Amino acid sequence: MEKFSDIDSWVFDLDNTLYSAQHNLFAQIDTRMTSFISDALDVSRDEAYRVQKEFLHDYGTTLAGLMNRYKMAPDSFLDFVHDIDVSVLAPDMALRDMIGALPGRKFIFTNGTTEHADRVAKQLGIRDLFDDIFDIVCANYVPKPNAGIYPAMLAKFGIEAHRTAFFEDMARNLPPARALGMTTVLLRDPGAQEYGGPVEPEHIDHQGSDVKDILSRILAYLAQADR
Repeated sequence: MEKFSDIDSWVFDLDNTLYSAQHNLFAQIDTRMTSFISDALDVSRDEAYRVQKEFLHDYGTTLAGLMNRYKMAPDSFLDFVHDIDVSVLAPDMALRDMIGALPGRKFIFTNGTTEHADRVAKQLGIRDLFDDIFDIVCANYVPKPNAGIYPAMLAKFGIEAHRTAFFEDMARNLPPARALGMTTVLLRDPGAQEYGGPVEPEHIDHQGSDVKDILSRILAYLAQADR
């Protein structure tokens, strides 16, 4: 936990990171992606799902694959797939207290849109805690884990990599952050499927299955270090 002593910038992925995957919020997005592809490419839902997951694996996001293979305009896709019911999430005051207690500034770095991040963060009751959002539009539709967008994220936020902690639920999105000097935190359940294959342990500084559990440990360590 000593790596957190010098951190003054806290960057969080959004989906399945700031809330538990058990809420199945992303499952709504997943289903809408399949529907969109089925209609757009005039294929069966089974074929659409296959294409969807192939593109996710090969390009980092389904959208990146659609843009690369089919020259698809991104806006209609993003609007459609993010038109979901976020009421399955409840305001999380414990999470709010923990994020609020972190020393320094807080940010969201997502392959989704700012509009989606706003809706989710507001539903969780934490949107006002974050200084800024770097979304897929800011990245010119190039998704994590493309290494080129991480410096752009740091520049937009005006933060230094070696003073930044980055929380993610997908291991493959961590190596570019670690290479720049960020402290990395992987949030995922043991045994969960990892797209893109395993990531070498040196890219992951800390790991846990729940964001509140690891935040509580970080805050406990920081409080002890201040004594």
